Amino acid sequence: MSKLIIHQNKINDIEKVLEVCPFNALENIDGKITVNAACKMCSICVKKGPVGAFEIVETDRPYIDKSLWTGIAVFIEHSEGRIHPVSYELIGKAKEMAAKINHPVYCLLVGYKVKQYADEILEWGIDELYVYDHKELENFKIEPYKFVFSDFIDKTKPSSVLVGATNIGRSLAPRVAASFQTGLTADCTILDVQPNTDLDQIRPAFGGNIMAHIRTPDHRPQFATVRYKVFDPPEEKSKKENAKVICPDIDVKDLNSDIEILEIKPKAKTANIEDAQILIAVGRAFKKKEDLEIVNELAKLLDAELGSSRPLIEQGIMDPIRQIGLSGRTVKPKLIITCGVSGAIQFKAGMSNADTIIAINSDKNAPIFDVAHYGIVGDVYEIIPQLIEMIKKKTNN
Repeated sequence: MSKLIIHQNKINDIEKVLEVCPFNALENIDGKITVNAACKMCSICVKKGPVGAFEIVETDRPYIDKSLWTGIAVFIEHSEGRIHPVSYELIGKAKEMAAKINHPVYCLLVGYKVKQYADEILEWGIDELYVYDHKELENFKIEPYKFVFSDFIDKTKPSSVLVGATNIGRSLAPRVAASFQTGLTADCTILDVQPNTDLDQIRPAFGGNIMAHIRTPDHRPQFATVRYKVFDPPEEKSKKENAKVICPDIDVKDLNSDIEILEIKPKAKTANIEDAQILIAVGRAFKKKEDLEIVNELAKLLDAELGSSRPLIEQGIMDPIRQIGLSGRTVKPKLIITCGVSGAIQFKAGMSNADTIIAINSDKNAPIFDVAHYGIVGDVYEIIPQLIEMIKKKTNN
């Protein structure tokens, strides 16, 4: 770890020095320069401040015996009688990384009457499935789920833990990681592993303007959450002959919770753009809701779902559930047609893995053309009606 040391005797003009830090991390306290929590350890003060006034030194790093932590673990999420597909995507990535370092793949399944899913999960080629099946775990409650998750880690000691970036995953993973005093990287878009088992975790940062490359070299296990549709599930099922199902013994008293569930109301079915095979995405080129009629017609002809960039969400033209991007949904359709979407990096991060991308924009320099497989430069109000007519003629013939 690094530490910033300030040599006060080498500072003459305090007010001038305060201006050096772009993050306002330097403060004047009783005539002395101090550093606050806004410090990024960026070294700008060392480079631009008075000579010798600031110094970054390496402090003693905690030691972790990485050989004691083996395996890559995946939290299996389920609801309404089915395994969430993000779990299979994480198994695929776990198997890929585990093969590089010759580690096993563990899975954790928590709930009530969930052992019935065991054979289905083993079919994906994992090594061991740990099942915690108790009445007290029927519904998600943070305390008992955190307890069994921690018990699972204590028993398996995995080097890395992958969790879906779902509502449950985003609630559970940080709490478990904190209990082990280790790091967690949320919403990773790229994962890889080093020969020494350090996990390479890459995710968009600063509003999507940079890609942050994060490692946790001095702590184990390493936690990462990943959105649905970021990775691919294994290409084929291949159950291992020696795969095992393990049901650990625990004291059900440890599953007590201060949360009491009074009623569960099924959520109304809504558009699920994440599973759409064909998507039409609209952007700021559309000025009012009525103008989307031509897009709705195109979507019906193609049996497509509608998605949107952020500006139309903020204007109230589109439903937030249809937003694509870092602050919306990650999609991976076979075909996406973007209509009047400029292609800000936040939007592109949520759809760039589509099999085929067709972009329509009046600006030939729009960033969306950087990721598009096919581009049409023109006004969406002119291009889309022409597309509709071409599809109708093709259909009629």
